[in-house]
Amino acid sequence: MNMDTQTGTNRFVNADFFTPSYRIVGKISVPSTGLMGLLNDPHNSFAEIHDARLARLPMPTKLVDHYQSVRVVKSQLFAVCLARREDLGPQAITRGGYVRVSEFPIRVTTSIYDLAGIIEWSGRFDFSVIMSEGTREFVPMYDALLTAILIPALKVDSPAILFNRKHIDLLALKSHHVDEP
Repeated sequence: MNMDTQTGTNRFVNADFFTPSYRIVGKISVPSTGLMGLLNDPHNSFAEIHDARLARLPMPTKLVDHYQSVRVVKSQLFAVCLARREDLGPQAITRGGYVRVSEFPIRVTTSIYDLAGIIEWSGRFDFSVIMSEGTREFVPMYDALLTAILIPALKVDSPAILFNRKHIDLLALKSHHVDEP
């Protein structure tokens, strides 16, 4: 498939995909539900990335390979960074409906990455609901920064990041941070 041709309602979105060992920069064809709808689709466990440029995490800016397309296992994605918040999809999908939301600055850690940003949530912040309820594996975070724990050179600022809740070690509200004297 030519990347310039769009089929049906699909369009291409530029993104950085982070796995346990690689950073993949490329384009992904998303439906009208956006990247959020595509990655949270329980009927498909793979995603195809076009014009994929691969870099190993220890050297995140050094190109290792370049493919017309690669397929990734969605469960192995730790995070996906987007250049535009709109690429996540319609607000009804990213927010879970048309409701009033509050913004909660958070910090999320995985075994490989630290993420800091804002999560939008309706009502009272409830960790157990975010981490276990529903079929949504990828959770949106806004105005976010992704950093590799052992590779300080790898920092990505992004207006929107989707993180895989199955890889989370901890999630902390920044409002609960204790300033040491």
